[in-house]
Amino acid sequence: MPHDIDVVLVAPRYLAGPGDPTWVTVPLHRACHWSTAEDPLVPRVILTSPDQLAQLRIAPDPDPAEPWWTLRHAHHGDQRAWSMTFDAHTPVEIIAEVTDALTAPAPPPTASGDPYAVLRAAGWHAPRRHGGLISPKGMTAPDGMARVDRTVHEDGRTASWIVETSAYQLPAVWRAYVDGNTPPYLVSALFGALADETPLVREPHRVPHLASTQGRTSSGQVSADTLAFALERRTTALAQRRTPPPPAVAPSSPNVPKPRRPR
Repeated sequence: MPHDIDVVLVAPRYLAGPGDPTWVTVPLHRACHWSTAEDPLVPRVILTSPDQLAQLRIAPDPDPAEPWWTLRHAHHGDQRAWSMTFDAHTPVEIIAEVTDALTAPAPPPTASGDPYAVLRAAGWHAPRRHGGLISPKGMTAPDGMARVDRTVHEDGRTASWIVETSAYQLPAVWRAYVDGNTPPYLVSALFGALADETPLVREPHRVPHLASTQGRTSSGQVSADTLAFALERRTTALAQRRTPPPPAVAPSSPNVPKPRRPR
């Protein structure tokens, strides 16, 4: 018989812990048709897009400071090559927002607006530096535990984004690096995922200590079926994005009798 399972809702989502990597990898493979590189002797996952331009690599490293997730895209047309990396403790739902945007059938047009708009709308603010000066290159979450910084390279032409979650003077919980050539709509997807206030579902024993002490958590129950089929529903929904709508059927004309020819 169906039964309920104890879960914990965690907010803000950047404190929720990593989650299950299949939330990203299974939809890419099954719904978006990314191919896998099979090598049982190498403890890593490599997924490649159908056009061979994009690749997602998950290479667990014993050093928690090294990124586990690497998303790369080759140079193509006017778009320069770009990459994004995420540490092991990055919530998979945040990474999924980026891969979902990348694989969308029709990505939104490149916007020239403020990339921080979605963060500012969620209450993020520019951090203050020494002397009380406000930095125009970064944004900090309302709780001070997550921030986004923009770093300009020495050539002055390219820049990169750094996302970091940390508590006070403690080491960072996780970091993400975004190449300056990354399309703006993917940067917006990442920032939107950070600003999203929807709690993430975690099993009670997988809630990080920082989330329990500094975040907002609430216990609840969901049916076992809801939890078990969440990934399947997500994969199906992403697959349907690429399914063309059925052709429109012209309405049948009313059966009007033909006029009789006069004798």
